[in-house]
Amino acid sequence: MGACLSGKAGDSAGMAATATPERILVVDDHPLVRDGLRSLLAVTFEDCDILEAAGVAEACSVLAQHGECDLVLLDLNMPDATRLSGLVQLRQTFPMVPVMMVSGSFDRALVQEALSAGAAGFLPKSMKRAAIVDALHMVMSGEIYIPDIALEESPVSEEEAQIRARIDTLTPQQKVVLHHLVHGRLNKQIAHDLDVSLTTVKAHVSAILQKLGVFSRTQAVILANRIHFD
Repeated sequence: MGACLSGKAGDSAGMAATATPERILVVDDHPLVRDGLRSLLAVTFEDCDILEAAGVAEACSVLAQHGECDLVLLDLNMPDATRLSGLVQLRQTFPMVPVMMVSGSFDRALVQEALSAGAAGFLPKSMKRAAIVDALHMVMSGEIYIPDIALEESPVSEEEAQIRARIDTLTPQQKVVLHHLVHGRLNKQIAHDLDVSLTTVKAHVSAILQKLGVFSRTQAVILANRIHFD
């Protein structure tokens, strides 16, 4: 894909020639949102076949049935997905299909996380119609759309910096164990998954708590979630 660019209304004049999509899939659990996007897409891309799905599982079925689409517009908050799990699932199952995240609320960290997970862009629902059209053209021309907020430099809080510094002191194996803690795994489950003894897991957990300066697994998970550790 092309370079990461920030899209603004009126920027499309300098874009590369936009490919004309034959099929676009809109994935959102709200019918009114799907109707709105369908209307916009129908005007923006003539003769484009617009498909719909109310969930990630349905989206996979639609893609499997109709063949790969030129673009998938995926809402962030889906009933059968958690955070970016829907994006990850679609990217793994249909790696050649560009997936653009759509959300009414987001922050710089979430946008960057989505792009790192393979999103072709991040489309805020609050954007004006003309700006949305420009963003769609940008993605269809092979570039990645990034909202302006994601390009702004935001200072990392001192507390978050300290949390990152503490987590950086963990060994690779301890980070793996912390990952399992974040996902709610019990010690015996972690031991089974990593094929190590329960005593080894307990030792890793104790070391993690000490290095993070906390007294419980819950506190460790809270700190990890503060910086979106996963």
